[in-house]
Amino acid sequence: MKPNELNAGNIVEFIADIFERRGAESYLGEPVTMSEHMLQGAWLAEQDGAPEELVAAALLHDIGHYTSEFGTYSPDDVEDKHHDEAGGEVLAPFFPPVIVECVRLHVSAKRYLCATDPTYFGKLSPASVHTLSLQGGPMNAE
Repeated sequence: MKPNELNAGNIVEFIADIFERRGAESYLGEPVTMSEHMLQGAWLAEQDGAPEELVAAALLHDIGHYTSEFGTYSPDDVEDKHHDEAGGEVLAPFFPPVIVECVRLHVSAKRYLCATDPTYFGKLSPASVHTLSLQGGPMNAE
């Protein structure tokens, strides 16, 4: 099923299919799978007392890696594939704006945190450091 074939009746099946088909793959070359990464995000949000919408956004934040017309991330990539935008675009017709905007803005949030919190960058994995460089690096005053 392609993103342009989605409707309210099949969006959950589409997402479940991504987890089923791609969930066991290594996540961006990291020692966790795609499913583990996304479930960890949701679990951490839940443990932090986040509302259900933010838990859902944490679960779905990287769905764009698997829906983008540009394909999935590779450690050899030399340009950003805009998975944040791809994920937001796929989810927008079916999910509340708060979920969509969290997905769409999570890369900007990473860039902001790297610019404003001296400890945040040090917590990034090697793959996240690489994607940060492709995504424009830490934000600046511009």
